[in-house]
Amino acid sequence: MTQMVRVHNFMVSSDGYGAGEGQSLERPFGHADPQQWFGWAGATASWPNRTEPGGSRGIDDYLVRDFHRNIGAEIMGRNKFGPQRGPWTDEEWQGWWGSEPPFHTPVFVMTHHERPSFTLADTTFHFVSGDPATVLERALAAAEGKDIRLGGGANTVRQFLDAGLIDTLHVAVAPVELGGGSRLWDSPDDLLDRYHRDVVPRPGGVVHHLFWRR
Repeated sequence: MTQMVRVHNFMVSSDGYGAGEGQSLERPFGHADPQQWFGWAGATASWPNRTEPGGSRGIDDYLVRDFHRNIGAEIMGRNKFGPQRGPWTDEEWQGWWGSEPPFHTPVFVMTHHERPSFTLADTTFHFVSGDPATVLERALAAAEGKDIRLGGGANTVRQFLDAGLIDTLHVAVAPVELGGGSRLWDSPDDLLDRYHRDVVPRPGGVVHHLFWRR
């Protein structure tokens, strides 16, 4: 089976930003409100952090469940891993996710400043430099025949799009404008020369854009 590169549940604002300005330890998404970003996913029955029974079913729940299906490794940009920039001044920082990250696979963090790998629970983080094709080659080898999830942020997804390396892409557009930050696109129509697309509006205003390679 051919391994695929997939983007899942990637949130952008209605004006195309995948995160706001001013990322910090307290605000991983900058001035974007995480509840406006991920409220649709947190309301589903399959949301992994759900502490009470219930939750919605349907397409939103399916998209949350599909996040882990047949994934053997994740690639993410450094800004998804943490707020530090430049050379690492604090190698004790091990990401936003605590002692049990939600990935359950090897994770390859793209950075110009490499640091030693480390493992938390069943997730090993590797810090790698190189262009998207080089990093993808390493992730494919680690995935043991399964697919690669490209986790973001927007700059990383954009690099892989520009390199023609993404097979399927799910972007959820929130009904909010940010006005600045890390931009994925000017319009979802920008991808229609390379991808087919289905558009699924949902109650509450989030619109799912599902792309697959032509």
